[in-house]
Amino acid sequence: MGFLTDLVGTIRRELDERPLPLEALDAAARSQPPARSLREALRGATVPAVIAEVKRSSPSAGWIDVDADAGSLARAYEAGGAAAISVLTEPRHFGGSLADLRLVRATAGIPVIRKDFLIDPDQLVEARAAGADSVLLIAACLDDGLLDRMLTAARALGMEPLLETHSNRDLERALATDAEIIGVNARDLETLEVDFPAALERLRSIPSDRVAALESGIASHADVAAAVAAGASAILVGEALMRSADAAAAIAGLIRGPGLAARGQSLDEEGIA
Repeated sequence: MGFLTDLVGTIRRELDERPLPLEALDAAARSQPPARSLREALRGATVPAVIAEVKRSSPSAGWIDVDADAGSLARAYEAGGAAAISVLTEPRHFGGSLADLRLVRATAGIPVIRKDFLIDPDQLVEARAAGADSVLLIAACLDDGLLDRMLTAARALGMEPLLETHSNRDLERALATDAEIIGVNARDLETLEVDFPAALERLRSIPSDRVAALESGIASHADVAAAVAAGASAILVGEALMRSADAAAAIAGLIRGPGLAARGQSLDEEGIA
């Protein structure tokens, strides 16, 4: 077993032992304003759309910024041109919380994604009750039947999910669904190793009628250019932004490249996309 299998097993046991208070969560979800459309935000942005992530820690990198203020990050990400914000809410390995998600949702005017290890429809209600506009679903965590139920449940709550894949088999299963936003994670969540070239190959097989998003392993303008050339219309970036002293400028540097941010030159203008 690896990291993902162990963590999902722990979460499943906890949900069995301490079920979520669905009635209260459902009432809270119904009281939320309508979800902002992640699909429209990503399709309406200049390629590549940036999903900027609030991530205090990770099992591969350790603590990144334990004292990060989620509201300040949300303002910086939006000012830097992010199309959406992903918030890690898993507490053990990522230092996240639903409090971070609530703060980001109250601060930002762009869609907010709950990024966690979601394996039960009740967790989707919990996400919506906290203000999430979308959720991350990890294909490797869900068998085909549960994946279909999670997609249906998310949409019933007004959320179009980001469906994440880590392997060729994951991608085949994702493309067999009607998910409109497909993520390709360059990191294997069992071994935590990154294989950027393999992720680029998987991106190339996603049809253009889906939103293709590259996740993990993005640290430079060259990485972004390679992702766009492989067919990515969106990128999800966390650690590179969290470690930056100026997150808004870091977004510009990734998209426009060193020395180009001040001129406002885009990937399209450079002839990469």
